[in-house]
Amino acid sequence: MKFYLAPMEGITVFVYRNAYASLFGEMDKYFTPFIMPNQKRIFRTRELRDVLPEHNEGLYVVPQILTRKAEEFQKTAEKLKEMGYQEVNLNLGCPSKTVVSKGKGSGFLKDLDELDEFLDQIFERVDLKISVKTRIGMFNPEEFEEILEVYNRYPLHELIIHPRVQEQFYNGHVHMDVFEDAFQKSVNPVCYNGDILLPDDVRNLSERIPNLEAVMIGRGILRNPALVCQIRGGEKLTKEKLFALHDMVYEGYQQYISGEKNVLFKMKDFWSNPIQMLTNHKKYAKKIRKAERLSDYEKIIRLLYEEQDVDRNLC
Repeated sequence: MKFYLAPMEGITVFVYRNAYASLFGEMDKYFTPFIMPNQKRIFRTRELRDVLPEHNEGLYVVPQILTRKAEEFQKTAEKLKEMGYQEVNLNLGCPSKTVVSKGKGSGFLKDLDELDEFLDQIFERVDLKISVKTRIGMFNPEEFEEILEVYNRYPLHELIIHPRVQEQFYNGHVHMDVFEDAFQKSVNPVCYNGDILLPDDVRNLSERIPNLEAVMIGRGILRNPALVCQIRGGEKLTKEKLFALHDMVYEGYQQYISGEKNVLFKMKDFWSNPIQMLTNHKKYAKKIRKAERLSDYEKIIRLLYEEQDVDRNLC
């Protein structure tokens, strides 16, 4: 089984990827948060910094592109190829209302004729492997049968399916029946994405679909960075490793982000997931959210380390 780190906007950037790889090192691919090109520019400063080769040494990184214009996708892919990238990913899964209102991300799934034309153009023009990360529709799971017919017309390097519709965001159950049917009917390799939080989730998935070869994990890794290690038979998460990850991420953000409040904002984001793995964490989570200075934040983290441990019932 291959494992991929999902693109999580503002979180799984190069600072996190490098810290994770250094300590846990179990991912086959790392997908970047989306790059959103427009007519005036290809990369925003933070997007360029995230894909610079010197910030991703030794990792198989796949930049993700969010657009509905073939020319923008082509120009971005060409720049990424110049940097040495082998694969790019098309975002057809983002459920954000801001993105969807512009017909991008999962919002593109309601315009299948335009999507078909878009795919035809990028596969004609782009000399890189192209994978797609997708939802199964906008409103109803039944939409995916027609969507998959479009995907099957093109040689996707990989089709990464999150089996929810856009309207669900990240709520409600995943539609495993739709994923299972798509796995059988897709002419391209398929990867599963969605609600992998425990090792048993992968075991159950493998029992249901024995030939599945790839799984993408997002929130499950942010919550328990040792998850893939456990799935592969390695050690469970320890307090020491979790806080070592924190220290590396904290140091990285202080190096690349200016302004105390900006660093503090990023670290509050960091803790929103893994703090759930610690005993009696709620009062510390509240204190972290209320911290206004890095000196206060550091005192809270020091107490959290000294007073709590990983909750073994959650591993």
